[in-house]
Parts: sequence; C-alpha cells; structure tokens
Amino acid sequence: MTDTPNTPAAPAPLETAAYPLMAYNYRVDVAGVTMAFSEVSGLKRHFDHVTYRHGFSYLQGEQISKYYIDKYEPVTMKRGTVKGLTGLVNWLESDSPKAVEIRLCDAQGAAAVTWKIAKALPVKLDAPTFDASTNEVAIVSLELMAAGITITHH
Repeated sequence: MTDTPNTPAAPAPLETAAYPLMAYNYRVDVAGVTMAFSEVSGLKRHFDHVTYRHGFSYLQGEQISKYYIDKYEPVTMKRGTVKGLTGLVNWLESDSPKAVEIRLCDAQGAAAVTWKIAKALPVKLDAPTFDASTNEVAIVSLELMAAGITITHH
C-alpha cells in the first residue's frame, strides 16, 4: 500500500445559477407561434394589500395582508417592421385575448424563467418614427393589456 500525499481538493466550480441571465436572450410565443420582438417591457405581478389594525394594535402592531387580483396591466412589445407580416395587425383588430409566453433563456438557449400571460389583449399599435435623415430600423410598438401573469423557474 502506497501513501499518497494529501493534495488539496480543487475548488468547486461556481454554479451557473450564480450568474445573472442576459436580458437579450429571450423568446416570445403568442398563442403557440414564436414571434421576434426587440423589446418587451411592463411584465409585473402586482399584489394589493390591506393594512389591518385591530383593537390591541398597541400591543401587537398592525397586520398587513396581501392578495392577488387578476387585473389587467399594460405590457409593451416592440419589433421591427417586416414586409408581409400582418399577424400583429390582425390580432389588434380581433377582440380575442391570446396566451403569451416570454422565456428568458440561458447561454445554451434553454428556457430558464418563463413569464406566462394567460390573457393578453392588444389595445394600441404605434407606427414607427419616419425620419429620412437616419438609417434606423422602423420599430412598431404594440401595447397589450395583460392579466393572469405567472412566473415559472425551470
């Protein structure tokens, strides 16, 4: 039997979960159809709250209760104008809400966090700014009223 010298163990590699995810690596699905958007903003879960003060509040203090009401919040999605794609205009002109999923992906492209919107109804479509002195992409802005937002970590 040979003695092996005690070598210190190599430090454990940092978990990939310790690194923040990059905000540019995301996918958007509208009713199961993947669409490209350059920006999505306004996703939030909002909890209303009630502050309750009972008769013994000088002894026990105030109590705060929170509850979730499924109310509509504005979400803005922006994308470049593309010739021939009329899906956003058709959705704007319809009265039917659709389910939307925004998946923030890791470096390998796998979904790490998913925001699911149960009911998204488009209410406003802003045309791009037309300026002959620039060579910027023509960006269309779509405003949705979104309800039933849930967050899933994968």
